[in-house]
Amino acid sequence: MLFSAPMATLTRTFLTASAVLLGGCLALAGAAQAEVEVTTIAMVTEAGASSAAAPIAVSWSGWSDMFGSPSEKTAALTRTARFMPAAEPTRAIARGPIAPKPVGAYRVHLNEHVRFFLTRFQTGYRRSVVEGSLARSGRYLPMIVDVFRQKGIPEELVFTAMIESGFDPLAVSSAGAKGLWQFMAPTARLYGLRVDGWLDERLDPEKSTVAAANYLRDLYATFGSWDLAQAAYNAGEVRVQQAIQSTGSRDFWALHRSPILLEETKNFVPAIHAATLIGRQPERYGFAVVPEQPLRYEQVTVPKGSRLARLAALSGVDLAELTSLNPELRQKQTPPDTLYELKVPLGSAVAIQAAVELDAAPRRLAPIFRADVHVVQTGDTAWRIAKQYGVSVKDLARWNGLERPDRIFPGERIRITAPPTA
Repeated sequence: MLFSAPMATLTRTFLTASAVLLGGCLALAGAAQAEVEVTTIAMVTEAGASSAAAPIAVSWSGWSDMFGSPSEKTAALTRTARFMPAAEPTRAIARGPIAPKPVGAYRVHLNEHVRFFLTRFQTGYRRSVVEGSLARSGRYLPMIVDVFRQKGIPEELVFTAMIESGFDPLAVSSAGAKGLWQFMAPTARLYGLRVDGWLDERLDPEKSTVAAANYLRDLYATFGSWDLAQAAYNAGEVRVQQAIQSTGSRDFWALHRSPILLEETKNFVPAIHAATLIGRQPERYGFAVVPEQPLRYEQVTVPKGSRLARLAALSGVDLAELTSLNPELRQKQTPPDTLYELKVPLGSAVAIQAAVELDAAPRRLAPIFRADVHVVQTGDTAWRIAKQYGVSVKDLARWNGLERPDRIFPGERIRITAPPTA
């Protein structure tokens, strides 16, 4: 996790992370006009700071409203569609049944530890860091909120990822934790993520979010407190249990004085609380940023061992965009042992499906003659084919995603004209 960094790096991490969710809130703020359920958060002030002894119930400025009404969110979250035949409409992928109500309320504290980070998050150069990060938030926030709702855990837990990674799905810590949720490989595998030479699903934003939601829910079941669950997410369950045993308290703010907890964990939780307060009222702290649009894509089932370069060349889809949508593919190729749900740019599913069929056809079907396709014959070489059609070997390789133009085989179909744009 990123909290193992020195304090300067730690602060920068906090700032980058906190900004992201806030931008997501701004991206969807004001969208809801329909009736929605408003999440209420209990804000707890530090002892003596207020005449109120009990927690003060505060409306989350309509936390649900800030993310749009149910109907509006359905439209915003239709970013994931599976390729269907022309006769059947494209539809959104379902992640499973809606979970029951959240297992426990989330309490935001305002004490000296939280105030420390509130000040840092809006001071000096850090403000520009925050505002720069806000723009990225919109890409992933709708998806994460959707997953958390389905898992029945408080939406405010999204701030955990902000402090972990700054909403950078490619973030890697010095300890080897990766992704939006900074999973170490053993924990990732424990929660169903594949991590091997072909795939690292810690880098898949949606799959890793599902794993993080399950992990946080399990931690809450163990400790009965979201503060302790977040502390354990950072420090591990064993260390938090040891701190509880040594102090005899299950209150994180009492454990904050325990020498057993590392400083990074003592900072981790109040930083999340500070980010939550800013996220509830970003304008109060002077943040005004236009976030990026939610990440949108479709999915196409492709054969095992499909190379991204080949599919991009045959479909006309930009290879860089295809690679960016599938950062979990470590070899830029789908695993050789299973079909794969490939994420493709919105509107390109038909082109990718056609490329899949074209790529798979050579060894399964008799040659079909087309003006823009050459079926490789025995003795053919890329140079000979290029000369025959008056094109360059370089273009031939680019159009067909051939990393090794010298390796073509009889029966393979080679495009001899530039593919149409996506």
